[in-house]
Amino acid sequence: MARRFRFRRLVLRCILLVVAATILLVLPLRWLPPLTSSFMLITWATKSEGAGDLRYDWVGRQAISRHAVTALVAAEDQRFFEHAGFDFAAIEKALRNNQQQRRVKGASTISQQVAKNLWLWPGRSWLRKGLEAWFTLWLELLLPKQRILELHLNLAQYGPVTFGVEAAARQYFRKPADQLNRHEAALLAAVLPNPVRYRAASPSRYVTSRQRWIMAQARRVERAGAFSAAAWRRN
Repeated sequence: MARRFRFRRLVLRCILLVVAATILLVLPLRWLPPLTSSFMLITWATKSEGAGDLRYDWVGRQAISRHAVTALVAAEDQRFFEHAGFDFAAIEKALRNNQQQRRVKGASTISQQVAKNLWLWPGRSWLRKGLEAWFTLWLELLLPKQRILELHLNLAQYGPVTFGVEAAARQYFRKPADQLNRHEAALLAAVLPNPVRYRAASPSRYVTSRQRWIMAQARRVERAGAFSAAAWRRN
């Protein structure tokens, strides 16, 4: 009996330790920008010689065009303001699609992508998906939606060595992120599914087609009223 009690106490302590460590990782992001991310470190460690230095310039949301925000939501997660980190309707749809087609489609929300980009690695293992779900839960609990969007816009990979909307805007359009127009913002969002294969500098027919679709969807997002430019700029 005493042995069972000690075992339960040990398990409880381990759980509390994991929760405390997670909170220490996530909560500071409510106010502080991350210095780097796991995807940046992986890219830096594996990039080929001559690929150039990583580009990553953090900017606050007041320095990001509202067009970049609406394009991101339109392209990646149109129910972002409605769910609590997991879009179960999209997951169910993706599962049905994957049963019928060879091409696997995901249903990751913006919050899930932030969790993956910050702390995890590429791949589709159950371990990674479990950790992604764990960190997503705590991101949604501890950070407001605006901050999660701000993190994604600054951490997303827009090219082989380009991370964040500010670095991407300067790299591809020679302007800061707060000056991006609808076309430019949609083009950057269009490469997000595979920023190594799809290039904003020389967009393929698929990328330009996706860009047009994102622009149309962004207008729907704006008309729906879920996104407020004034609220986005507010501290």
